[in-house]
Amino acid sequence: MARVTTPVAGLVHGGQDGPVPEIPKNAITRSVKIAALPAAHAGRAAWGLGKRIGGKPAEIVTAEMQARTAEQMFKVLGELKGGAMKMGQAMSVFEAAMPEEFAGPYREALTKLQEAAPPMPTESIHKILREELGDDWRERFQEFNDTPAAAASIGQVHKAVWRDGRVVAVKVQYPGADKAFISDLNQMTRMGKLFASWVPGMDIKPLLEELKARAIEELDYLRESRNQRAFAAAYEGDPEYVIPHVLAAAPHVLVSEWVDGRPLSSIIATGTPEERDAAGTLYMRFLLSGPTRAGLLHADPHPGNFRITPDGKFCVLDFGAVSELPDGMPPAMGRLLRIAMSGEADTVAEGLRQEGFIRPNVEVDPEQVLRYLGPFVEPATFEVFHFTRAWLRGVFARLNDVRDPDFTMALKLNLPPTYALIHRVWLGGIGVLCQLDAHVPIRGELERWMPEFAQD
Repeated sequence: MARVTTPVAGLVHGGQDGPVPEIPKNAITRSVKIAALPAAHAGRAAWGLGKRIGGKPAEIVTAEMQARTAEQMFKVLGELKGGAMKMGQAMSVFEAAMPEEFAGPYREALTKLQEAAPPMPTESIHKILREELGDDWRERFQEFNDTPAAAASIGQVHKAVWRDGRVVAVKVQYPGADKAFISDLNQMTRMGKLFASWVPGMDIKPLLEELKARAIEELDYLRESRNQRAFAAAYEGDPEYVIPHVLAAAPHVLVSEWVDGRPLSSIIATGTPEERDAAGTLYMRFLLSGPTRAGLLHADPHPGNFRITPDGKFCVLDFGAVSELPDGMPPAMGRLLRIAMSGEADTVAEGLRQEGFIRPNVEVDPEQVLRYLGPFVEPATFEVFHFTRAWLRGVFARLNDVRDPDFTMALKLNLPPTYALIHRVWLGGIGVLCQLDAHVPIRGELERWMPEFAQD
């Protein structure tokens, strides 16, 4: 959850300005709104054709269409919040993979979804605080700012001063966010058979159930407080990282220390090469080190969850999406990555089969498997790898090119549920590093946090 000292760009403040529409909870209503996005795009395409026939330059018409589509996408997903907005935030991580001629108009709208959404009215906030913290909730604070500092998919943040004088961030969950979130997840789960027809090699049902179970955990702020406390203890006193301490928690309210800092999205937009490289290295190091240091994997890698403090430390926020890995990263990950780098195709294929990435009844060509995994392995072959948008676009273009002889390999691979969040973090992390255009000493970090990768 974003915590900033000034209002987030694009945030619509509605606390004192009148009522804000309630989050749609009905599954049909939500489906209709989401389905309206492509329909509206088709309508704008027809409008654009008319403009071009009328003599308006094609590039100007295209730019206007893309800007309108991006703005509507932000408006609809922001109003729906819940799982729909989470989907938008996940999309923003992979913005780097989009062709530049399409990415530009969407970049700003997707970045807004990382940190902002239409906020709740003041009376709704006060009602939740009374229900969660008691009728005397105001006595816990010396000051409480009714205008939200930031808002996101299932809750918004208010800046306040705790009774002991500490500046705090008060995260409040939207009324009905749980129903909306679960409605979106149920719809996705019901589409399991459809997804399975697209990817016949993947056992989709248990994967969707696992993703749904982990996503529902994000609704429980008490669980999030336990995750945050564990991370804060593990990184206490660290010269590179800051994890805000939790002061109070209830099922729908979380109070933790306020940390000033520059959003990672700002560094993506305007950072110097040195700032990008430093932020990228600390970002990757944190994602890899969590399982070893805290027994937990921070599983929500989008830029809205990270800040660089004035003294250069890396601040991590929002611990709703966390995977428990008490023994660290699965040993097979580092081992298979190392073997893949050596080119031992048969050993890699057998290891993937043992881990469930290749199902027992699926036959594969080990050399084809190794070629398919090449782009995922490539960064680890360098001491320092330059993550760029151009590189990521090339990877996605190859993986989705039906003319490529290895294209069908994607249909034969399975994603075991136990790797679902790890996969999300790995791909999402790479997407953010490419947005940063960062040089990262990736091999050294893998050797440090995945001992099996470093073994000879």
